[in-house]
Amino acid sequence: MEHHDDRHPTQELTDEELFDHLGQLYETRLDTLRHGSQDAWDNSDRRLRELEDEYLRRYPEREVSPERVRPGS
Repeated sequence: MEHHDDRHPTQELTDEELFDHLGQLYETRLDTLRHGSQDAWDNSDRRLRELEDEYLRRYPEREVSPERVRPGS
């Protein structure tokens, strides 16, 4: 069963809210990795996967920049 943040169910977020939540997590990710508890890291990791999966669900045909593609990937 997929866990969701009860305060902000992933599928109920507007696109703007989804981007805001992703941005907040990306901003705090390194700090959580370096200084957070294991529970904090696990929660951050789980929530980031949920948000990224939701983004990919909404935008399966997202534009892929040629500069971001490495040979063989």
